Amino acid sequence: MSAVPISAPPAIDATRSHLDRWLGLHGESLVQLRRYLHAHPELSGAEHATAALLAERLAAAGLSPVLIPGGNGVICDIGEGEPVVALRADLDALPLPDVKDVPYKSTVDGVCHACGHDVHASVVVGAGLALAALGKSLPGRVRLLLQPSEETFPSGSLEVIAAGGIEGVGRIFAVHCDPRLATGFVGLRVGPLTAAADMIRVRLSGPGGHTARPHLTADLVGALGRVITEVPAQLGRRVDARAGLSLVFGAVHAGVAANAIPQQGSAAGTVRVLDREAWQQAPELITRLVHEVVAPTGATAEVEYTRGVPPVVNEESSIGLLRDAATAALGAHSVTDTPQSMGGEDFSWYLEQVPGAMARLGVGRPGESLDLHQGSFDVDEKAIEHGVRLLVHSVLGAFSPES
Repeated sequence: MSAVPISAPPAIDATRSHLDRWLGLHGESLVQLRRYLHAHPELSGAEHATAALLAERLAAAGLSPVLIPGGNGVICDIGEGEPVVALRADLDALPLPDVKDVPYKSTVDGVCHACGHDVHASVVVGAGLALAALGKSLPGRVRLLLQPSEETFPSGSLEVIAAGGIEGVGRIFAVHCDPRLATGFVGLRVGPLTAAADMIRVRLSGPGGHTARPHLTADLVGALGRVITEVPAQLGRRVDARAGLSLVFGAVHAGVAANAIPQQGSAAGTVRVLDREAWQQAPELITRLVHEVVAPTGATAEVEYTRGVPPVVNEESSIGLLRDAATAALGAHSVTDTPQSMGGEDFSWYLEQVPGAMARLGVGRPGESLDLHQGSFDVDEKAIEHGVRLLVHSVLGAFSPES
């Protein structure tokens, strides 16, 4: 006996047909939107032109977008009533040069979208417009949150929350580009998806002196070297290894002359933690370790510890909705498990108050091995359509009484 194919539910078929028609008309404009954003990046806190452009695009569809205080983010409701499902995208770029040779290369020196926020924004705006096109048949309200300053601490999600962005929201979704995942795949994980992430800056000071006589002063560069190497090493003996606490310094500044011991120097880096309890203890522990390491050198230490973001913790039922949506939109083969990363993501602040989940959207191109936060980063633009399909199906699934 031959197998009888299982048909998709009528609602899923209708959604697929709607998306086929809508993307057939507007899919290319989303690619062009992404390319424009990529060519005109703005740093954290300065996303004014980006926010204005996206608000204009939404207003042209008859929607009523509102700029957040500061004018560098957008909140836009679609439809009426309850429940309210939010879709979030981030807008800021990174202070990195764009080294690609493409027509949409960044036109701003030293700034580029090396983390895919241009894709996130295009996907969320596209999903919002596709849902708006359903008109009165949309069975609930969708809220688009286009936020600034994901790449900095304190982060822009807190600005959106302060502006009332999640008031009344019952569930929230987001996607994040993953260049290690081939286009057409969606990475999902229940529970922690990212690490907590903070920033630390250590400033050392001393009397300075001649490099011929370091015994008469505080060897400031040597003290910085001890901080950079010994503090991370000692953390491994002060915290359970399963907590996944990592301190890595990325910037060091001290001195201008090879034969002069400087009076001041600094080192800055990030603290990343998988375990929430260890994250709570990290500021006091790391500050104490810095002072212990510096004390024998004779230098004076000042530690500036900046809280960043807690881990993104995906809620189980929201991952279930994303899984069903990916299956409906892209096929069961598209869903894959994804590991917890040491990266930080300020989507976590929304999840502290509202159930929801973030999916990793495959944007990898055949034959390429790129990573985020590289000036060479680029995406397979077919992923924009996939992201729109995923989020539209997710929202409509969340509106279901059974969700």
